[in-house]
Amino acid sequence: MSFVDDLREKAAKKMKTIVLPEAADERMLKAAGQICANGIASIILLGNAETISENLGTLGLSTENLTVIDPELSTYRLEFSRHYFESRKHKGMTESEAEKIMGDPLFFGAMLVQKGMADGMVAGAVNSTGNVLRAGFQIVGTAAGSNIVSSCFVMVKPEWEFGENGMIVFGDCAVNPQPNAEQLAEIAIDTASTARALCGFEPKVAMLSYSTLGSGSGDDVDKVIEATRLVKEKAPNLMVDGPLQLDAALVPSVGSSKAPDSPVAGQANVVIFPDLDAGNIGYKLVQRLANAEAVGPVLQGMAKGVNDLSRGCSADDIVNVVAITALQCK
Repeated sequence: MSFVDDLREKAAKKMKTIVLPEAADERMLKAAGQICANGIASIILLGNAETISENLGTLGLSTENLTVIDPELSTYRLEFSRHYFESRKHKGMTESEAEKIMGDPLFFGAMLVQKGMADGMVAGAVNSTGNVLRAGFQIVGTAAGSNIVSSCFVMVKPEWEFGENGMIVFGDCAVNPQPNAEQLAEIAIDTASTARALCGFEPKVAMLSYSTLGSGSGDDVDKVIEATRLVKEKAPNLMVDGPLQLDAALVPSVGSSKAPDSPVAGQANVVIFPDLDAGNIGYKLVQRLANAEAVGPVLQGMAKGVNDLSRGCSADDIVNVVAITALQCK
């Protein structure tokens, strides 16, 4: 069974309810139809009920097993507005502003999750990452003990000899532009936990840099050195090493040459990029040039399951992220 098939099968056993607030997008509707037809999750679509029904019909999809809620007309809107106003009035929020904001499907969807009326939310096919995260932060919030929200992708290519079982987990590729050493350490620990939960392997984490264990110097290298030290301090049982260049992290012959005493070099299955430039460019290079499947992004550190999509996503990508979100839900 492939990684994606395994994700979907596991999600089907949990049958969580996931809200899709971007129901005007054709990809979302196709994904919703596929999810419901295969019993992966229960779906709530947000938008005008008549328009959604017409668009589903045009695509040859049924409204069976789909719930449609129009935030503009919903009886929940007043309750949600009051809750949002109370939580944000200390920041200058007014009641009229709160009511207007609750007409936005992103914020309405996040409130469905916060209130327990949905288990998770997936968006970002149309909205920017910033907008998705803003709704998530303000309404759902971060997990207890978490100081940063980050992301990872599971990069999948069955014939790979690198990584583990045709998989390598990349973090952070979507959220934090310039994490400091403390943040980078938390990203590494959270990404390792996600890798363990979704991929089923014991993580071997490489903290990436242009330097391998002192071959180069500079502030950027120092940041990775400090982040690696903090990971070892905070998660002493986690197998981690760095700084490592990418080839030293993944290629056994290079790893044994450049870092012969490293417990990770040449066998990493989780790689942590030093900043968002490197992470975002890196995953897209592998996705496009190696024709690898990029499953994600998976958000880490949220109190409940909220995940952001790439605006270049396909309907299949949405199905996969919905399955991941379902698996993140308690």
